[in-house]
Amino acid sequence: MVAFPDPETIGDAPGEAVAPVRPADPVHTAATLSPTARPADPVHRSGFPAVDLIAGTVREVAWVLGHLALYPTGLLSVGLTAVLPCRGRIPVEEEPHRGAPGTLPVVLVHGLADNRSIFAVLRRALRREGFTSVHLVDHNPLGGDVRSKAELLGRHIAEVCERTGAPGVHVVGHSLGGLIARYHAQFLDRGERVRTVVTLGTPHRGTAAAHLLRAHPLVRELCPDSPVVAELAGPAPGCTTKFVAYWGDLDPFVVPCSSGALEHPDLDTTSVLVSGAGHLTLPACRAVVSGVCDLLAASTAVAPEPARALAA
Repeated sequence: MVAFPDPETIGDAPGEAVAPVRPADPVHTAATLSPTARPADPVHRSGFPAVDLIAGTVREVAWVLGHLALYPTGLLSVGLTAVLPCRGRIPVEEEPHRGAPGTLPVVLVHGLADNRSIFAVLRRALRREGFTSVHLVDHNPLGGDVRSKAELLGRHIAEVCERTGAPGVHVVGHSLGGLIARYHAQFLDRGERVRTVVTLGTPHRGTAAAHLLRAHPLVRELCPDSPVVAELAGPAPGCTTKFVAYWGDLDPFVVPCSSGALEHPDLDTTSVLVSGAGHLTLPACRAVVSGVCDLLAASTAVAPEPARALAA
């Protein structure tokens, strides 16, 4: 009998030591992290790689089933909806919150063939941490292209800033959503409004898994040899946005898994490895959720602070 995750404890998905990955630096363990970083909540390893792989796979399958149970809730629109020419939807809160003092609005962007339900855990955690202005972007999960979706995101961010009076926002994107957020920040916004972009399981250098469905135009943009991936790897002068990329070493959709890490000579980047995490466990993993909340809480509306080393 399959046990579905309890919505009230769904944020307790485990994740092992989270560590920053730097260009010329090996992956760190929790013991080498800054003493100011939050202690890790590690997965208990058996010492046998095959057993650990099976355990991680079981966790990922459990979260797939749990997400399928929550998926219909993401099809229900919240508040009013504005229709844009690029066939996207901007959900508008009936009473927009201006957020707690010192916090910026947070915009969440889902991935391919997904919806807002993927952020059920993170959204609740952010609100508990005082981020009362949390917004979700609904975009066509199977149509359009990365640039048009990035333009939609830009319109949504402008709407959020206008309605809340905030000078900027933080953006969190899962999978394709992270690529959309990065494209917008890197080429369209360049730090004007987007202070921080957090990506979860995003194939920054493309994914070989996309070749299986490359006949689909949107999926084709996720291939390692796509023009979009090449464009993102190109020069990005003047972008002041801080980028933090979380990636799991058991992600079956990002191949190789290390493509989830982000390194770019023109960008301020930090890549965080979550050992034992898969594609759908990342947005609900306790290590990731607490790390994202800490990171965004450290950035104020007046003077965003640089990301610190995290362990979760």
